[in-house]
Amino acid sequence: MKLIKAPTLARAHELAVEYVIEHGDIVITEDEELTLETDAICIEVRTPLEEPMLSPKSKFKLKFVREYADHLLHGNTSEFEYDYHERLFEWFGMTDQIQYIINTLKDNPTSRRAIAVTWEPTTDQMVPDVPCLQLVQCVRRNGKLDMKVVFRSNDVLSAMGSNMYALVMLQDYIANALDGMEVGMYTHIALIPHIYHKRDASDIPAFIEVKYDRK
Repeated sequence: MKLIKAPTLARAHELAVEYVIEHGDIVITEDEELTLETDAICIEVRTPLEEPMLSPKSKFKLKFVREYADHLLHGNTSEFEYDYHERLFEWFGMTDQIQYIINTLKDNPTSRRAIAVTWEPTTDQMVPDVPCLQLVQCVRRNGKLDMKVVFRSNDVLSAMGSNMYALVMLQDYIANALDGMEVGMYTHIALIPHIYHKRDASDIPAFIEVKYDRK
């Protein structure tokens, strides 16, 4: 597993893209799309609320990622096979996992059980579009709220920047619910990081110094 440490989310995103471009192997997915793929990466950002949170190299600008974060926190009316807000706040209409995290950490400040999951086997084994984000864990350590997330698969070029921004907004939301705790480290684990190097070829040069011409 590759460890990437960065002072900001923006720099973390840039380093992750550079790593997959430099070290990725070509893999054809089950959907028959060409990707560059590496082994797992672990990203650590000690000050995730520090600017810049969004890389200027990303094709998605601040307005888009703010709306994406708002949808994760508050929901939206779009219809899709899965929705992160529903999976985290209304897991199949049965439980608010984010409130569970808040309650758990209020009652037991050293708990290691403040976890939310998105996968639901009886649904996700039967549908074509399934959650990339799998797990969110929050812990209170050294007076701060740390968050750790696990993605089974992560589109590093196009999606990772928005994913990280929205999840840090969730981290801040939980921290505020815990009597205004300070936000601590954000750890982002992508088990299968990848880039759609054909589909998104025009977006790659912004992230690298040399001309991109990988076939």
